[in-house]
Amino acid sequence: MLMVRVRHADTTVVRLPTEVAYGNASDLGARCEDLIREGCGTLVLDASEVQYLDSSGVSMIITLSRALDNHAGTLRLAALSDHYQQVWRILGLDTLLPVFPTVHAALDGRGTGACAVAPESLDHP
Repeated sequence: MLMVRVRHADTTVVRLPTEVAYGNASDLGARCEDLIREGCGTLVLDASEVQYLDSSGVSMIITLSRALDNHAGTLRLAALSDHYQQVWRILGLDTLLPVFPTVHAALDGRGTGACAVAPESLDHP
């Protein structure tokens, strides 16, 4: 399940589930694309709980990055585990989409101040 943590202006933070793989990557991507269509210009993916990420999940993240690029938006990936950060670097994806150490760092990178907003616990339909 995708958990919307913060919505502020055109910035949305979503927490990814513990597994982002073939079985759910398509649905997660579709839900994030809904957020983009609803006006999200900066999407922060909180990967702090991700324990398993397969190639379908990586592909979904890249697709979201392109979708946001097409809408003059930005995708930020935050709090990816050390293991998957290493995989990210080995694949050369860190040049396409840098990984921020925390959600707050990803938000500060944009300079929106959205990190000062109290997180909401909303399930996105």
